[in-house]
Amino acid sequence: MHNLILPLMMTGLLATTAIASEDHSGHADHSGHDAMHDGVQTQATINSIEGKTVNLSHGPIPEIGWPAMTMDLQLLDEAKVGDVAAGQDALIVLEKGEDGMYAIRALMPME
Repeated sequence: MHNLILPLMMTGLLATTAIASEDHSGHADHSGHDAMHDGVQTQATINSIEGKTVNLSHGPIPEIGWPAMTMDLQLLDEAKVGDVAAGQDALIVLEKGEDGMYAIRALMPME
């Protein structure tokens, strides 16, 4: 009986170690997030860009409960911004901050 206990204990230990080191594929890895794939994406028409403030018009954004509107949004410091100008349609990616407010993580021209 003692000859079986040690191998069984080792098998249990190895199984526990394997489970603990598994990739948690259900959890997001934000260490190198892609600005265009994380966050809430929508299309908008750029009305103006003044410093870090973007005035835009967008359709409804059901993911966050917003109706269609024209509004000012702030660009995040690390925002990815493509070559966009007033009057152009753009793809925007919004990120919700700790304060509960959304800001622009990415602003790219529609292709």
